[in-house]
Amino acid sequence: MNASSGIRVMSVRGLDAIDRRPRAPGRKSRDVVFVEMFRLLVVVLGTVAGLQVGEHVHQSGLAPLVGVLLGAAMAYVLGGIVGRVVDQGMNGAVAKLRALPAAEVLAAAVVGTAGLLLGLVLGVPMLALVHSAVVLPAVGVLAWVLCFLGVRLGASKGRDVARAAGIARLLDPRLDHLVGETLVVDTAALMDRHLGVLGRAGLLGGGITVPRFVVDEVRFLAEGPDPLTSRRAGRALESLADLRRGGLAVAVAAAEAPEGASTAERVAAVAAKMGGRVVTCSSASMRAAEERGVAAIDLRSLAQDLVPEHPVGESFVVDLVRAGRMARQAVGYLDDGDMVVVNDAAHLVGVADVAVTVSGTRRTTQGQLVFAHLADTALAAASSSSTPPQHGAGRRSSTSRQ
Repeated sequence: MNASSGIRVMSVRGLDAIDRRPRAPGRKSRDVVFVEMFRLLVVVLGTVAGLQVGEHVHQSGLAPLVGVLLGAAMAYVLGGIVGRVVDQGMNGAVAKLRALPAAEVLAAAVVGTAGLLLGLVLGVPMLALVHSAVVLPAVGVLAWVLCFLGVRLGASKGRDVARAAGIARLLDPRLDHLVGETLVVDTAALMDRHLGVLGRAGLLGGGITVPRFVVDEVRFLAEGPDPLTSRRAGRALESLADLRRGGLAVAVAAAEAPEGASTAERVAAVAAKMGGRVVTCSSASMRAAEERGVAAIDLRSLAQDLVPEHPVGESFVVDLVRAGRMARQAVGYLDDGDMVVVNDAAHLVGVADVAVTVSGTRRTTQGQLVFAHLADTALAAASSSSTPPQHGAGRRSSTSRQ
């Protein structure tokens, strides 16, 4: 957790656990108990109030009894409604408190209480010196403003307060590890194969942080209609889970980012709050990070010299999964996600392990695009050029030489 920035960081134990939290056992029964107990107390209060009203109207006769019945009935209905509203409000408050780092909650409580006490202390001379009916409300307003100011200051400086008190590591041992070292990953980097390569190579030892909205966006793309994007997004989620299982510190940041802003701007805002660096493959994220003064790492530029190219003439096998855009083309994908466009292979769509030979490559925003032709064609061409001439041809050649 990063207490000073208001960012909640949690470890990832399977990506499905991020948004699918199981409801606590007995939670529903506890809610019912609270509402019914609240209703009972309100009914008692309504009964007493109805009795007093009935006695005020007429102490003898049926007036007190009618007051009790009406008060209890009205309190029963209102108690259930108000009880459910209060219960929902408390659940929402608990959820928000759960999302706050422990250092923020502690610092906000301490500094807010200090502000409240300071306001009351400053109000004592006013109560003693000024004899007016408006002094008491004024002291209350002063105490409330200082208390609220203390809560805000404590929440914004929770990490610093915890460090000053020497309890930062007790509240969250990951604070010092994450701040200033973490790499904030955006959607483009998460869906790029280079992140997995660097993680498996042990070059991301400081761990990575993925904003929650980035995970949600990748999950949305994985469930989308585009088969290529869906495949890449699904592979990204699997790679992220594999990195965690491999020992990499993967965390999800539930941070407040500017609403309506682009993903690049929101990632840059999260990195700025955490004091980390943006990891991306997007030029938009690079520009957004530069505008905010945040260090950024372009995985494509970093890994371009490390990723082996496919030289012309290299042969390998690939599964041809669909037809290409041009006539007689077929398309396949390598294990690293690179697209292979094979000429004169449309009749082999759906065939696995087709031998091809690289005829050229081109780097795109989606990775490396490999152009190839069927290896059999190359072998046939080579064999035909190296086959000795037939006797008939030789005779024609000798005849022409005569």
